[in-house]
Order: sequence, then C-alpha cells, then structure tokens
Amino acid sequence: MIKLRHFLPLFAMIFVLSCAGLPPETVLVTPPEITPPERPVPSENIMGEGKVAGKNLSLFLQRNNPHTDSAFVRMLAGLYIEEAAYEGVNHDTAFAQMCLETGFLGYGGLVMPEWNNFCGLGAIGPEQPGLIFPDPRTGVRAHIQHLKAYATEEPLNGDLVDPRYKWVRKGSSPGIEGLSGTWATDTLYSNKIKVILQRLYDFSFSG
Repeated sequence: MIKLRHFLPLFAMIFVLSCAGLPPETVLVTPPEITPPERPVPSENIMGEGKVAGKNLSLFLQRNNPHTDSAFVRMLAGLYIEEAAYEGVNHDTAFAQMCLETGFLGYGGLVMPEWNNFCGLGAIGPEQPGLIFPDPRTGVRAHIQHLKAYATEEPLNGDLVDPRYKWVRKGSSPGIEGLSGTWATDTLYSNKIKVILQRLYDFSFSG
C-alpha cells in the first residue's frame, strides 16, 4: 500500500510552480555565469601570428580611405596574410605599417601607387624616390622580407626580392619600437605604427 506521505514533496513542488504561473513540468535552473572571451591585444613583436582576419584588414583600410578600390584592397590584405605567414611575420604589424607608409593607400609622398612599393623601400629623397616592383605580390613580399631582416637573424624562407635586405643589421629590432631611427628617421615612427595597430584592433574586435 502506497502511503500519502510519499507524494507530499511532489504535491508541494507542483503547488509552488503553479503559484509562480509556470506549468508543473517546468524545471527552474539557475543559468551559469558566462565569462566573455578575452579581447585580443596587439603584439608589439614583428615576428608572430596575426589575429585580424583579411576581411577586417580590408574594411579597416577602406574606412580610413573610402576612395580605394575595394577589390584591390581585399587582394592586398590577402597578400599580406599569405606572405607574412610564409616568413613567420605578424601580418597585423606589417599591414599597420603599410597603412602608415602609404597613407592608407592615399600616397601623396615620393612613392607612386603604381610602383607596388607599400613600405617606402628606398624612398630617401627626390633623387631616390623609392624602389619599383613588378606586381603587388612582389612588393608585399619585399616588405615582409625587410621586416623579417630587422626582427630576426633567421634566414628567409622564400627567394629574396628585397634589394635592400643586405643593408639591414639582422635581428636589430625584434619589436616595433626599434623601427624608429632605423627604418625611418622619425623618432615617433614606432608610436605611429602602434596607434594604427591599436585602431585596427579596436575596429576588428570591438564586439
């Protein structure tokens, strides 16, 4: 014989749920606290793996210069990711430096857009306005190779296309900070790259 006391806890639960306006089959569970993922922070090392996706690279550049050709910018972003990965260079850093050197592809200095020189290689003055590369990939590759020369003594993985590679003291600047007074005479050069890099991360990971 089943005694009534065996059903009292069940009756009590049904009564409580009914008073709360919930059907008896509803189970009240306290949801666990969800910890939001940590927001990435830009690395100041030249070597390493970039975190910004190609889509965000291109959108960021176009946000700063809406007059650029969107197809070209997407292609250029892809080249930076590919060429940087091949040499172990952080593509975020390289792309930020390119944005600084070219004025977000607005140029306006010694280097002309059709030269495919995205980092001011050889641009010293009117008599030496800069190097010319046959296509965008070669220009990006030269930029990556020049950055790697500053960052490490490790040899290149690809065939050399940077004519000024031999003039760099290998491993003299593992981080962005060392590019001031070496890559450029501007003492604020490194800080300017860092500012663009931080803006790139704010744009890419604001959500």
